[in-house]
Formats: sequence, C-alpha cells, structure tokens
Amino acid sequence: MSRIGKQPVALPAGVTLEVKDGKMVVKGPKGTLEQEIDSRISVTQENGHAVLQRANDSKELRAKHGLYRALLHNMVTGVTHGFTKSLVINGVGYKVAKQGNKIVLNIGYSHPVEYAETEGIKLDCPTQTEISVTGIDKVKVGQVAANIRSLREPEPYHGYGIRYKDEVIERKEGKTAGK
Repeated sequence: MSRIGKQPVALPAGVTLEVKDGKMVVKGPKGTLEQEIDSRISVTQENGHAVLQRANDSKELRAKHGLYRALLHNMVTGVTHGFTKSLVINGVGYKVAKQGNKIVLNIGYSHPVEYAETEGIKLDCPTQTEISVTGIDKVKVGQVAANIRSLREPEPYHGYGIRYKDEVIERKEGKTAGK
C-alpha cells in the first residue's frame, strides 16, 4: 500500500490542475508544467486538494501511485515557489561570471568554459564563487546543476572543484614525507 500516494496534494489559490489525454497539466503564477500519467491512475479534485487513486493493487501500480503523487506535488511547488540549487566553486583562481544568457567558468583548464541557459532555467552568479540554478521544473534544475558540477567535480585532497552548497566533501590525508 503506497502511503505517499494516498496523501492529498494541496492546490493553492491561483493553481489549476487539468487531466486530459493522459497528461496532468498544472498552471500557476510562475508558469505551466505537464506530465504524462499512467491511464490506470485517476486524479480527482475536491476541496482544493488533488487525490490520486489507482485501479488495482499490482506491485507496479502501487509504485507508480506514489511516484505520480510526488511528481504532482513537485509540479505544484514549482509553479508556486520554484526550485533553486546552489553550487560553490572552490580552487585557486577559480571563478565564474555571467555574460548575457550564459555563465563563463574559469575552473583550472587552459580555456574558460561557457555554459548557456536552457529553456525554463535561469543561471545567476551572486558572487564570483557561487552559481544559482533556478526554475520551475525540479528535474531540469537538478539536471542542469549536475551538468555544471560535472565540469569539474570536487577532488578529496584540497576540495577544488564545483560542489553543491550543502554537499560535504570528505577530505583525504595527503602524502606523508619519510617516516
């Protein structure tokens, strides 16, 4: 039994939910998101809440029940508040700057690395060592942040590289000179 799937999703004022042609469409003040949904899962709206119900208790459908409820909740949160991932650049001479609709990273390579904004994602640089990835789609925000991090993953000896703001890099001890 999916405990997550049973929980209703609150629909705040200004947010509308439509289910048509096998898609959930959520519209809100920040934009519109849509997600395909299994035909065996039905969505009903009552008293400002959306409730998902499944047709039977097969193992596959129980898993999808919780999945689609979580996706719907993320969509509602995205169109009302949005999502943000923060990245920190650490290293001698490492820095980032915003130029138009792209960011330019100096991260220890012989050339600067450029990363362009994608549709629905906004990149910002509050300081020379921070990057903020903002958008309404949680999946896209996470993927763009992961792509930027993969440009120079943090290394464990000095901590140089790009890491998430809340990420902890376990540091290793370096070489020891003669014993």
